[in-house]
Amino acid sequence: MRRTVIALGIGLGLLGSTVVTAPAHAANVVSTPLAATSTVARDVANFWLADGAANLKNATPYAVQTVVQGQRSSNVQDGISGKVSPVASPVSASGNLPTTLGKVFFVGADGQPHWCTGTAVQSQYRNLVATAGHCVHDIERSDATFDKWVFIPGYSEGTTPWGLYVGKQVFAHYDFGVYKDYDRDFAFVNVYNGVVLSSDGVLTNNGRLGDNVGGQGFSWNQPIGSSRDVFGYPAGSNPDGTKSYTGETLEGSAGPTFAMTLSDLPADRPIGVDSPFPGTGSLGSPWLEHYSKDARAGYLNGITISVSDTDGDNRYDTGVSPYFDGETAAIYKAAAQYWSGSILI
Repeated sequence: MRRTVIALGIGLGLLGSTVVTAPAHAANVVSTPLAATSTVARDVANFWLADGAANLKNATPYAVQTVVQGQRSSNVQDGISGKVSPVASPVSASGNLPTTLGKVFFVGADGQPHWCTGTAVQSQYRNLVATAGHCVHDIERSDATFDKWVFIPGYSEGTTPWGLYVGKQVFAHYDFGVYKDYDRDFAFVNVYNGVVLSSDGVLTNNGRLGDNVGGQGFSWNQPIGSSRDVFGYPAGSNPDGTKSYTGETLEGSAGPTFAMTLSDLPADRPIGVDSPFPGTGSLGSPWLEHYSKDARAGYLNGITISVSDTDGDNRYDTGVSPYFDGETAAIYKAAAQYWSGSILI
């Protein structure tokens, strides 16, 4: 599945971050425009915010590749580990939950509005969002990204408490788009400065994402077996018909990580985490290492790309993510240095 690549030594030198050099594979970085101009971005913002945010309220959780068949396997780790420090989140209306968390919205191949989970991540220009790769790239259509992609931290019932952020550019791994390698099912999206809609229907600037909500750190090549905190907006049902989550509120769980093997998804090195979340609504949920409840921040070290029932009791018990290695770090590094700016003059 994997291509042979030439390893290049590239360090992640971000402002105010403690970094260890990791092997990077620069040729694997693919960058694709979403809303390439401020004019297009304004149209996107108006699409979601017009008519009392009707399109936001009518959006449904993205339900493609939400469940896989998998089992736990032996450990996996390689390469030189490293971390980029987070920026603490402010206190939110919902208490100690991280304000970096929110929903990413887009128009799917069916022409309808959908959403996944996403999170703000530390970057040079405070403008970066992480989510699952197939919450940006349409795996049902070749070489396509979703239309009208936006991120809304703290989203709830049509509200945009920290503003709406239109996606400008997505950074992903070459192997995900070309080979459908789900070891690379992650994406980092640079967003324009946020906007809000005034009482008279005019878009106004709300500043940079990271300045408003903080940013999670990032880590790679970490040992398997330690705990991760998982945050998302789960909305689906278990196989036994129970539905414990509505998708309307941010939920959290925590558990240890472990290596996995999957029988129905092309991935060589997936990892799992103990989590009761169904896949619908949870796609894109961040896995945070060394999460601090006081700072509401940790280190992004996984992203939910699907879920699994590994013990056969008809209830989901496992979230599934790619293993974050040096190649993941290379994609993050490229995205973390990309400037986006404002959609308003």
